[in-house]
Order: sequence, then structure tokens, then C-alpha cells
Amino acid sequence: MKTILMTGASGGVGTFLRKELANRYRLRLSDMRPITNIAAGESFMAGDCASPDDMLRVTAGVDGIIHLGGYSVEGPWETILQSNIIGTYNLYEAARRNGVKRVIFATSNHAMGFYKRTERIDHTAYPKPDGRYGLSKMFGEGVARLYADKYDVSSLCIRIGNVAMQPIDVRRLSIWISPRDLAQLIGIGLEYPDLRFEIVYGASDNARGWWDNANAHRLGYRPVDRSEDFAAEVLRAHPATTGDAMADAYQGGGFCTAEMVENPAK
Repeated sequence: MKTILMTGASGGVGTFLRKELANRYRLRLSDMRPITNIAAGESFMAGDCASPDDMLRVTAGVDGIIHLGGYSVEGPWETILQSNIIGTYNLYEAARRNGVKRVIFATSNHAMGFYKRTERIDHTAYPKPDGRYGLSKMFGEGVARLYADKYDVSSLCIRIGNVAMQPIDVRRLSIWISPRDLAQLIGIGLEYPDLRFEIVYGASDNARGWWDNANAHRLGYRPVDRSEDFAAEVLRAHPATTGDAMADAYQGGGFCTAEMVENPAK
């Protein structure tokens, strides 16, 4: 059984994935915040992505990495810089130095947020970040490309929509991914033979989706969950528009106009 490092493991996505990946891998959980509910097959090592020494320590001796660590919403430049830009570089450099050859990079739909909702894009579309957070994910994809080509550290970059048990509003009907579908993509990223560098979208089988995820399907992804199963409930509870014309026009939603978004880690 492979040992897989999961950074940012105390967050919402990490919590979902711990359940989905249990019994498939030995999970080394890492975060700045302590995790006390350690299950069988899990271990914990504290670490800050902004610290090169911490990243060298937590990546030593693992077979692969799921990099969820960082600041997960729009925020101040210095916070984004340290957590997401310097932090992602530190993670990849530590992987290189420790001989780790496979990384799953949790990028974001916000790297593409300034595409209009009337446009359908695939993995080859040029990034259009909708803020500092999206810009940092664009940078992370660039780091992944560099380390694949120059240092033979392979990466699957997953442009995640919204991970939850079900979509909770109209926008999320287009971008939602269930925990088990995300776990399927991560399994592909960790196990696919001869993978070098690929970008896919983290989305379930969403009839209202804006993304052509053919590249994920080429790698074997077969989503089992559908946002349309929840559409009637969502549309009864939520208006089709938010009142913010730019947010309603672009795929990034409220991130296209927000300067700050409440940090879900607080």
C-alpha cells in the first residue's frame, strides 16, 4: 500500500477525501492545524507550506502527494503569496529533492473564472484568473509544468469546481463535484501509468456544466454523480441570478468582483 502525503488535510476537501481514500493508501496528513481524530492507516505531521524545511520533512519517504494546502479563497496578496505561491513552489521543490515522482495539484476553476458562462472551455483554454487566488492557481499549474518537464515530477492538475455532498445553489449546478468523483480523479492521478503533466476539471456529470472534460475521460474518469439530480430542489430554493451582473455573467461568480472572501478555515 502506497504512502500518500495530503497537505491541507484538516480542510473540508481533505476531510472528504480521508473517508474516500481510506483503505486504499496509507495517508500522511499534514496541516498547520493539528488533526486529532487520526484513523487507522493515517498519521499526522504538522507543516506549513510556506516553510521549505517543513515541506522537506513532510514529503520525505512518500510515494505521492495530494497538495490541498494553501489559502482557499480570495484574500490579501501577502497571504496568497506566502500560502499559495511560495507554498506551492516549496512543495514541488521538496518533492524533487526527496525523489517523489507523482503530485496531485488541487488547482481551481478560479484560474479560469473570467470566461463567460456562455463559453464552453476545455483543458487547453488559456487561463483567465478572476482574482489573486485564481492567479496563484495559474502559477501553481505553471510550477507543475516546469517540474514535470525539467525534473520528471509528474502532475495531475485538477481544476476543482465545488466539492460537497450536493450542489447548494444555481452556480454550483454547473461546477459541483462529489467527494467520490473527486477521489476517483485523484486515484487516476496517482496510478495512471506514464502520466507526465495533465490538466482536468474537477466536476461530476453536470448537464449544466461549462467545461469539456474530455481529457479526464481520456484518462479513464467516469463520474458517477450528477448535479441534475438536485436541480429541482436548488431551483426552488434559489433565484437564478444574484443581482451582481458581472458575477452572474462569468464562470468565477462572486470571485470576479470580490476583493475578500470569508476564509472557510476560520
